[in-house]
Amino acid sequence: MAMNIPASGGDEEQAIAAINTTPLVDVMLVLLIIFLITIPVVNYSVPVAVPKERNEVRESKPETVVISVDAAGRTYWYDTPVQGTPALVARLTKVAAMSPQPEVHIRGDWHSDYEPVGRIIYACQAAGIAKVGFITEPPARN
Repeated sequence: MAMNIPASGGDEEQAIAAINTTPLVDVMLVLLIIFLITIPVVNYSVPVAVPKERNEVRESKPETVVISVDAAGRTYWYDTPVQGTPALVARLTKVAAMSPQPEVHIRGDWHSDYEPVGRIIYACQAAGIAKVGFITEPPARN
């Protein structure tokens, strides 16, 4: 019985030069499916108008009332100290009766508590002031 031994240089010993792209296509299809599933998550279902940062130069008009709060929580009508919320409401009631009604701008110190500012807003509401604004400084940009 004779054995058949293939000769060297046959087809079986040649290196395969073609790259198997099947695993690559499989990975790409899985990534495509993952992206198709996660894209709707990025879209929010409730439309909300988010405020944009803007630097608007506001010039104080002579009829604008500026109420300030210092770091200790003391309230000032322009530069004059105001003693208590009832005195502030009495002053704001006189301003609310003017026609046209002036705006009230609140300047709060960075280190002050929220309570004095809340009292000013309460006083504006009790007096019937229609427009209340806050004077702020934008943070320093590095």
